[in-house]
Amino acid sequence: MEASNTVKLTTLTTKGGCGCKIGPADLMQVIRSLPPTEPNPDLLVGLDTSDDAGVYKISEDLALVQTLDFFTPIVDDPYSFGQIAAANAISDIYAMGGKPLTVMNIVAFPISTLDKSILADILRGAADKVREAGATLVGGHSIDDKEPKFGLAVTGLVHPDKVRTNAGAKAGDKLILTKPIGVGIMTTSIKKGQLTAEETERVTRVMSTLNRKAAETMEPYDVHACTDVTGFGLMGHALEMAKGSGTGIRIKQDQVPVLPRVRELAENGFIPGGTKNNFAHVEGDISFPETMDQIDRWILCDAVTSGGLLIAVAAAEADSLLDELVKAGVEASLIGEVTDQHPSRIVVE
Repeated sequence: MEASNTVKLTTLTTKGGCGCKIGPADLMQVIRSLPPTEPNPDLLVGLDTSDDAGVYKISEDLALVQTLDFFTPIVDDPYSFGQIAAANAISDIYAMGGKPLTVMNIVAFPISTLDKSILADILRGAADKVREAGATLVGGHSIDDKEPKFGLAVTGLVHPDKVRTNAGAKAGDKLILTKPIGVGIMTTSIKKGQLTAEETERVTRVMSTLNRKAAETMEPYDVHACTDVTGFGLMGHALEMAKGSGTGIRIKQDQVPVLPRVRELAENGFIPGGTKNNFAHVEGDISFPETMDQIDRWILCDAVTSGGLLIAVAAAEADSLLDELVKAGVEASLIGEVTDQHPSRIVVE
């Protein structure tokens, strides 16, 4: 069996992180074939708006937030992979305005061909991130699989009147993004041996950072909608917000934070298939400037793993929220606004 210090986890899979999600177009075809769910007045958030988690009311002042997320290795270091997978799964709870309570591990691992210490390191990384989130590990499930996969099922709590969804944005809201994009292009470059150790550490830090500070900072503000940016990219998740809210969204491309060297790496061909699939799915609903080249369009659609929160906040409070986020150490940027023009579409400027 191969020990953890000799194995590059990203070589064991054809796709990494949230880039291994089933594409949005294919997923929509499958979901449309499902029978409608029985109406339930206690189901506050279900399948209707492609939201980040389900929310179920259990009393007048308490609701459960439930989600799960797992994927193939996105970095080579097992401990870091565990941290990233945990942060990514827990992020859905934060996006809904909730607080994580309990988690369960989801493990697929080639136990007969890889050293058990690799799995131990993955689980240790996740456990440390769960502890940082203030949640409790209560169990899990594992299978023997030739391709490693890891993630969490997470349960959180939220007051029924304080649920954040991706469907409540209002015209005039400002849009704040709390992490830079370009993660998919960077991690594809890791797999191809194109990043320095410092660059790898930078993108790993972005992915493993919890959205806890961002969620706690936005809590007292007049936030109308929120989602976390993951596998379907900034444009994909912003479009879900626009469609769910029945509004238009305007994105200012020069204000969107992008990790260093992403453009250069994309020009050299290190663009994941998930990013190209994302673009193909959303391009009909997005107006790009004629002067914007294909590389920049792909970057805006880049498949993100454990990305930031996209927050639609009342315009009068946007500057204050942005200031507080930055003071809290969050890499937040004001990237656009919600409009009453071009409903269910995005205009990039």
